[in-house]
Amino acid sequence: MATGGEINTDILSDEIFDVLCSMCKNRGKKSEGEKFCVDCHDYFCMNCVIVHSQVPVLACHKVLDKSQVKSGTSKGLPRAPVERSCKDIFFIPEFIQNNSYQVSPREIQTKLKVLAKTLTIQSNKFQQDKQSLLKRKAELLDDIRKFRQEINDQLDKLEKSSVDEIEYKFKLLEGNIEEGLKQLQAHKAKVTSANDNLTSSNPNQAELFVYVKMGEDAEKVANKFIEATKVKITVSYIEFRPDRDILQQLKQIQTIGMLIEEKAGKLQIAGRQSYCVKVKSEEIDCRITSACYMEDGTIVLADVANNKLKRLDSHNYIITDCYSLPEEPHQIYKTSVFICSMSGRKLKQFIIDPDGGMYSLTNSLVAVSKDGTRIYHVKRDRLEVLDNNGQIVTTFSGKLLTCASYCHVTEAGSVLVSGQFSNNVLQFTSDGELIGEVIKADCDNLNLKPQSVCCNHQMSKMCIVREDNNIEVYDI
Repeated sequence: MATGGEINTDILSDEIFDVLCSMCKNRGKKSEGEKFCVDCHDYFCMNCVIVHSQVPVLACHKVLDKSQVKSGTSKGLPRAPVERSCKDIFFIPEFIQNNSYQVSPREIQTKLKVLAKTLTIQSNKFQQDKQSLLKRKAELLDDIRKFRQEINDQLDKLEKSSVDEIEYKFKLLEGNIEEGLKQLQAHKAKVTSANDNLTSSNPNQAELFVYVKMGEDAEKVANKFIEATKVKITVSYIEFRPDRDILQQLKQIQTIGMLIEEKAGKLQIAGRQSYCVKVKSEEIDCRITSACYMEDGTIVLADVANNKLKRLDSHNYIITDCYSLPEEPHQIYKTSVFICSMSGRKLKQFIIDPDGGMYSLTNSLVAVSKDGTRIYHVKRDRLEVLDNNGQIVTTFSGKLLTCASYCHVTEAGSVLVSGQFSNNVLQFTSDGELIGEVIKADCDNLNLKPQSVCCNHQMSKMCIVREDNNIEVYDI
């Protein structure tokens, strides 16, 4: 019989309690299980059920009073946990007891403070980026308004020129009419005077003879003047015929400029594959001089050795179509450059300086920027960038570019130039500033000798052709 103090439940037999608390039993203690968790299939004493409810993962479990289980009886219920599908679930007090190392609240606080500071910095960076973005947007909108004003100013000049032309024309015609009126009044006065002389009273024979001759002269001169003035420009036949090319071109464009988001930095090459483009029926080896990506992703190749245009499937990289030509599929142009309207009317022409000597160049040596403000021309060992008036804006030359063979404007606006002897591909900005070598002359491509280069519209592939049966396709 206990007379005082606490009962040591550790020495009691299992028979004293109906069921034991699973958590206490795992720690070597014995206490009565007064609550039952339906999800855990475990019994808990009053102290342990509080711990159970404080675990976030377990807080949603359904906990019943022992009397509510199995119609008021706990007989036959599991006395130990059954196998469950849950993984990585542990009893927190037990985990704390079995693991000596614990992260202190102070350490967590320090880490959280550092993280909060980092988040604040990042938030400020986002705000700065947003402000920069809004500022750039305002600048672009201002550029549009300024360009629109330039268009308006130019239209005002064109209008003034047309008005001045009309004013000059009509002033000239008005002057001719005024001069004609003066001459007409003079002839009318002579005719009137001659007629008055003939009708004067009692003229002698001599005076009458003179008056008749004067009348005949006045009549002759007046009739001659009348005949001469019958052929004249009538105002009703003068009309203004507007230049419909201007209006037609405005109707064909969607915006007054292009929004170009050029990729920052040099294009990065991820991989390379070589593909044969010679058709089995061809006896002569290919000599591919140029290539072009179409909007559907296919590649059109110019094979001057076989006088063919070839279409290459860019998925399977097989020739799907060939078109035979009577001559080599490239044309030779003189050094003249023509700028035409959308209807084909020539607007201007200028000559690219051939260094004092006449020479011809193929169409592969000239490219035009997307907005039409820059013309790129490669010859020998340099790249020339011209405006659309034919004036050189900038020139690049050096050891990196030898025997330039092709220039290509990408969808992003940058310019690619291939050098056959330098054995490389250079990338330039739209204003002709060197970005870097996309393909370098190294041991992997010593025999590349790029004839031409082009990129697809998605800027994910780069195709390099050379004067043989193979093309090189690079991943960007």
